Amino acid sequence: MFCPKCSNLLLPKGGVMKCSCGYTQKDGILKDKKQKKEEIFIMDKSVEDGRLPKVKIECEKCKNKEAYFWTLQTRSSDEPETKFYRCTKCSQVWRDYH
Repeated sequence: MFCPKCSNLLLPKGGVMKCSCGYTQKDGILKDKKQKKEEIFIMDKSVEDGRLPKVKIECEKCKNKEAYFWTLQTRSSDEPETKFYRCTKCSQVWRDYH
């Protein structure tokens, strides 16, 4: 919905549609839906089973030089996957967004 005065986008606020110019519209009210944050499942049972591939990378916590890794699509589909690492020694988990 757009403001009839200034053509800006009307946004839901306080149960009515409001514009930055001050215009308020009571009919055609939309509820402000808050999007749930998606929980990212970073631990796969296959980590415990030792079935994930290993890579040589240094753990920041214990300085071990080997970790399991897996990838997940955590952002939009046109963004690269996120690579997760889990230390084989201390089980510290970290991400790499590159």
